[in-house]
Amino acid sequence: MKFFSIPLLAVIMSSVSPLFMSASVQAGSLDAKEIGLQLYSLRAQLQADTPGSLDKVKAMGFQTVELAGTYSLTPEQFRQQLDARGLDAISAHFPYERLRDDVEGVAHDAQILGLKYVGCAWIPHADPFDEKTCRDAAAVFNRAGEALAKHGLKFFYHSHGYEFQPYQDGTLFDLLMHETNPKFVNFEMDVFWIVHPGQDPVKLLQKYGKRWQLMHVKGMRDSTPTGLLTGHSDVTNDVAVGTGKIDYPPILKAGKKAGVKYFIIEDESPSSEQQIPQSFEYLKTVKW
Repeated sequence: MKFFSIPLLAVIMSSVSPLFMSASVQAGSLDAKEIGLQLYSLRAQLQADTPGSLDKVKAMGFQTVELAGTYSLTPEQFRQQLDARGLDAISAHFPYERLRDDVEGVAHDAQILGLKYVGCAWIPHADPFDEKTCRDAAAVFNRAGEALAKHGLKFFYHSHGYEFQPYQDGTLFDLLMHETNPKFVNFEMDVFWIVHPGQDPVKLLQKYGKRWQLMHVKGMRDSTPTGLLTGHSDVTNDVAVGTGKIDYPPILKAGKKAGVKYFIIEDESPSSEQQIPQSFEYLKTVKW
């Protein structure tokens, strides 16, 4: 058996350790391109001054954005504004009714905008959300997802809290997962709207794995009540990611393991313009 001297061993270890360190950091952190901004966070600013507001988004350091409308501009005009700033719109939310009644029109707009994902963030319903509404929505999502797939687009539904009404041995959210075709229907986890109804984001990421393609990240004020199934909360309960009552490192770790592709900041609070840079910095630097 051949033994290395201590100095030689140190040289060998110093030559290989950066490789292992790099792999370790990569496995436990987010790349800047994986971190996006839902432009709805700046909805008032964008409506008042679209070019100036997109300049602010670019100045904050974002490369990736998610849309919720084009603020009085046509899809062509909005795409030009994004391209001029090097902003990549990877996804967008469209109204349920339009996905149900005009999915080809949605596909047309999505392709102009350069999207990869097309989603729905709200199922119209009477309170409480019920089984029939859930099954009807699943049918709409299956049809929309199949139609969009023919255009190279992936469909997703964005969780919003009210879907966790008890149903049989689980919830109506479980029923929605079961009744939608994994080939055509993906999901976007809004962490706030998982914690708000009293659910565990990590357990749901583990349970449904790669069906989670996108994630909305936002902080929740410590005083925010949970265990509610309303899908509503005062917007002032949105705080910067990394502050408040949601512990993000285990959620981000589970998200990466499940196969989440993009982690998108959404901040609906009146302080969003001040909180977004704080959230972005946290997500760029947090390790797990």
